[in-house]
Amino acid sequence: MTREKTMRKFPRVKTPDSTLDAVKKGYLFVTEKCRNLKTDIFITRLLGRKTVCMRGNQAAEMFYNTEYFERKKVAPNLVKATLFGHGGVQGLDGAKHRHRKQLFMSLMGRDDIIHLAELTVDKWSEYAEKWENEIDDIILFEEVEKLIFEAVCEWTGISLERNEVNSRAKDVAAMIEGAGSLGKRHWKGRAARTRTEKWVGDIVKKIRADEDHNGESKVLQRFAWHEDLEGNLMDSNTVAVEVINIIRPTVAIARYVTFAAHALHQNPDSRKKIMDEEEYLTNFVQEVRRYYPFFPFVMARAKKTFKWKDYKFRKGLRVLLDLYGTNHHPFIWENPEMFNPDRFKEVVAGTYDLIPQGGGDYDQNHRCAGEWITIKLLKESVRFLAEAIHYNIPPQDLSIDLSRFPAIPKSRFIIKNVRRDKQKTTVDKNLADIVHSEKQIS
Repeated sequence: MTREKTMRKFPRVKTPDSTLDAVKKGYLFVTEKCRNLKTDIFITRLLGRKTVCMRGNQAAEMFYNTEYFERKKVAPNLVKATLFGHGGVQGLDGAKHRHRKQLFMSLMGRDDIIHLAELTVDKWSEYAEKWENEIDDIILFEEVEKLIFEAVCEWTGISLERNEVNSRAKDVAAMIEGAGSLGKRHWKGRAARTRTEKWVGDIVKKIRADEDHNGESKVLQRFAWHEDLEGNLMDSNTVAVEVINIIRPTVAIARYVTFAAHALHQNPDSRKKIMDEEEYLTNFVQEVRRYYPFFPFVMARAKKTFKWKDYKFRKGLRVLLDLYGTNHHPFIWENPEMFNPDRFKEVVAGTYDLIPQGGGDYDQNHRCAGEWITIKLLKESVRFLAEAIHYNIPPQDLSIDLSRFPAIPKSRFIIKNVRRDKQKTTVDKNLADIVHSEKQIS
């Protein structure tokens, strides 16, 4: 018997196409199918195309092997038209990807991250002062989107007029909202991206028209004058797409902040621990990122035919890695459906265990370059919520619908009667706790 004949067949779902089921189940689609099939890998059709779906740290390690997979022309147009844009780093591979990725990684220095954190805490103080005088209910999620948007625009080097903050921030939020919808939310996101790309693209053109381009340390300057491998400047629209790829995911941290507020509400003892123990704050933030739904999955396609665990992946086969399912995998995490920051007390998550923003190497793979920023801003935001203000939480629907992407508490977390304890917290300038560890979970 030949080796080819002993290859395992992918477990297969019974329905001809699983697109509607995936929309209905959302974040739990892959997990439920794996549970029913008693496997961590299966094949189905999504939008008419054969797709292998998988979860777990071993699958993640294989998925992020650049020898096996590529991202070019994989993301559905629905996602590119709203979330990623066309021509961005997410769709590049090989040397071009590594070169473009280094542009993003150049922003991850200690001073850059601390500066953004300080700007964000300043905005928290500014908004808290406004909330203190607010009679009506405050929708925390929407307010945090705006304050982070203002902070990241200042950090990027984009000047905002006071009267454009709301509309610009709403456009960025609409791009995130539109990525997971086929209806009104999607078309609203498309229109928002068109407006935002034009806005940022026009700023880039003005920078390039100014021969005396001072301040190249600013993010926008770095991107405007970035040269590709052939020594050519990116066109202004691609620069706009990549600058938005800094602003948009930073604004998306507002979801984690809202989830953190949700966790503080559900686990009231955590507030005092956060105030007393720096280590607990770090663990709390990591557990928010593990436990709550953020990005559901990522896609790639096989760049060549290869074998893995006796499964044959043919060249061109589309593969979906379940991020949420991996973060909740029972073989990786003890009691995964329980919110428990202390799980990180003894164990540091490995490269492919905790993957809310992708896995693998930051420089070589498609792991989010801004993961360190996410952790830092989330830490400072949680610290502010726990230490700098008090607030009441009126009756509301705080349920989280896992069939909705992107997920958020239904009420978007309403607070009222905000009282400040301090004008602002002091930003912790220690970044040692957010440097990714290679230690694996045992």
